[in-house]
Amino acid sequence: MEAKKPKKPAIPLHNFKPYILGFWILVALPFFLIAIMISAAAFSKLPSFEELENPQSLEASEVYSSDGVILGKYFRENRVNVNYDQISPYMIQALVSTEDERFFEHPGIDFEALGRVVKGVLTASTSQGGGSTITQQLAKMLFSERPGSKWERVNQKFKEWIIALKLERSYAKEEILTMYLNKFDYVNNAVGIKSAAAVYFNTTPDSLKLHQAAMLVGMCKNPALYNPLRRPEETMQRRNVVFYQMMRNDILNKEAFDSLKLLSLDLDFQRVSHVEGPAPYFREVLRASLRDLLDEKNAVTGGYTIAKADGTPYDMYSDGLKVYTTINSKMQAHAEFAMREHMSKWVQPTFFKDLSTRKRYKSDSQPFDWRVTDKQIESILNTSIHRSERYRCEINRFVNCGDSCKRSKAELEQFKKDSIPAIFNKKIPMKVFSYDGDIDTLMSPLDSIKYYKAFLRSGLVSIDPRTGFIKAWVGGIDYKHFKFDQVQMGKNQVGSTFKPMVYATGIREGLNPCQVVPNVLTCFDMPAGQPRYCPRNSDGKYEGVVTLKEGLAKSMNNITAWVLKQYGPEAVVKLARDMGITTPLDAVPSLCLGVADINLKEITAANAVFANNGVYIEPMIITRIEDKNGKSIYDAVPNTREALDERTSYVMVEMMKGVVNFGTGNRLRRNFPYGNIPYPMAGKTGTTQSNSDGWFIGLTPDLVTGVWVGGEERSIRFARTANGQGASTALPIFGYYMNRIYNDADLKFSTADFERPASAEGVDLNCTELNKSINFDTEFNFEEE
Repeated sequence: MEAKKPKKPAIPLHNFKPYILGFWILVALPFFLIAIMISAAAFSKLPSFEELENPQSLEASEVYSSDGVILGKYFRENRVNVNYDQISPYMIQALVSTEDERFFEHPGIDFEALGRVVKGVLTASTSQGGGSTITQQLAKMLFSERPGSKWERVNQKFKEWIIALKLERSYAKEEILTMYLNKFDYVNNAVGIKSAAAVYFNTTPDSLKLHQAAMLVGMCKNPALYNPLRRPEETMQRRNVVFYQMMRNDILNKEAFDSLKLLSLDLDFQRVSHVEGPAPYFREVLRASLRDLLDEKNAVTGGYTIAKADGTPYDMYSDGLKVYTTINSKMQAHAEFAMREHMSKWVQPTFFKDLSTRKRYKSDSQPFDWRVTDKQIESILNTSIHRSERYRCEINRFVNCGDSCKRSKAELEQFKKDSIPAIFNKKIPMKVFSYDGDIDTLMSPLDSIKYYKAFLRSGLVSIDPRTGFIKAWVGGIDYKHFKFDQVQMGKNQVGSTFKPMVYATGIREGLNPCQVVPNVLTCFDMPAGQPRYCPRNSDGKYEGVVTLKEGLAKSMNNITAWVLKQYGPEAVVKLARDMGITTPLDAVPSLCLGVADINLKEITAANAVFANNGVYIEPMIITRIEDKNGKSIYDAVPNTREALDERTSYVMVEMMKGVVNFGTGNRLRRNFPYGNIPYPMAGKTGTTQSNSDGWFIGLTPDLVTGVWVGGEERSIRFARTANGQGASTALPIFGYYMNRIYNDADLKFSTADFERPASAEGVDLNCTELNKSINFDTEFNFEEE
């Protein structure tokens, strides 16, 4: 019988304890800790289901022209969202290849990538790559606040996991990619893929080329580091890494990779700000109009007139509104060209030449008329100092000097008396405006004020008389340096551009344009103690007789005064009110010469009544507003009224044609760079006392345009009327503008004549005897002072 083998002695249990402990420490404990962290994150504050379904995103509002061009945006973040089918496939391929190769396979968390990261940490490897998926990165961008400590960062990471899983359950993969690209900040005011494509390449997301898409994807790693404007070489290297990743994922072959990495960045950078772009003055006025419109409340209910479903108001900076305006982008470009062309090439050089002959300007660079006293100049300059941004900054710096620093009122006044003059007289480096580009110079702030005052200003507004739509708006010569808007904010004496309202008062009451009036002084008796008021012609000639049509065409002050005297200034004020003039008007004899201060938009809209059969339409700049989903939330309704009968309006147009055909505006018919316009056109020039303001209002059946030119102060003006009159300063801008409009085939601008209403049949408008005496080769300069 075979002996039994002895049993091996049992290994004592305590011998396994080190292995069991190691198992718990190395394997079970991390999972246990992860489970605790996930539980803690799950029970902490997380986005609700509604928030995941509708993640909040600041979205810029876009301003569109009437012909569909984006004029600009209002934003806190320059973001406009797009759909998946509006994004180039190159962008999607590059993003997935570089940031998340298994994006279409994982559920929001890539456990294989996480394992690679853990292994890298344990082996101290630096080449393991990242573990965050695109969905996790989106979760971080959408919902996570910036952590303040390492513990908060760890907790945030687990929150991102949970949110990523929820996002994957709520959205399709394509939607997640779209949200990611719409949300990402590409720096340089390019938030989201639509803005990035426009800012860096002047294109749209669906038109991005492969190398362009690769650069933008490369920026996703660190946009501050891979900023193509500051670090082009690093950005190109990162872009080539994206090409390599696409090759690894079989999207590119080796030949394509070798070719693509040799390409330049191909930037076409478009700076984005509220100052840059077309129609900056208009956009600033539009901003104020939008604010008032969105803040408007219903007088009965107290709620917002334009409101979201929950009753809260829209925010133009974050709600992604689409604002459709009346501006035509091509006409706006023509208007901006016209102003710059004449102001930079004739008005300003001629004015500088004029100033160079003045003793005061030579000695102290002060561009004021010789009749202005030194005391008045000192007052003007002090006012300008106190209005300047530098002055406000210096005062704020002195007053807000720290928590433990308090300034008394007496100390502040002493600072203004002693330090402000020293600050404004000390030369410092600065950039100043010139038509050839900004100039780097050394100049005192006070001298810079004088320098800028030597530049004459201008404004232009163009209105469709049949709709009231403003088609072009140029509020000044350069928005960056001269932000004051001369179309709506600026009020200046309108001079002879007001005369048509005086004549219209008489025509409505029965006067005939061919009626003959003695060419003599017309005087008004004034209140006791005041001399008689007798408006004089600038040429000083008084002989024979003239027709009313000739009197208006040649802007003869005595004839306008005669018309006013027949019906009284009160009747003219009443008509002006009906024609849209809201500015206070004194019913005095001098009203016939346009002494009232009226803004350019108002006087232009009033003259537009003549071209619209007597109907006044309040000028409009907005036609419609849509929310970010394309739903209309506002549709403009025109405000109209009958101001004149159509017969009087047509007669006035025919009289104002005389201004262009043989009167003060006949340069438009003659051989000037801005002239030779053969089409039917009416108008009115204007020049105020001592050439302080130059005006021109031009009328066609489809467009009424007003132009003003003058100094920042009335005491800044041309010495000679030949240079300072409206026919020299303002009319050429109108001429350049209209020539470009007529020559723009895309605009298809009408060259037809004004339509004659039946009520104007039989009215003598030709004044045949007058026509026999006209010499069309003679340029008339009958402007009033």
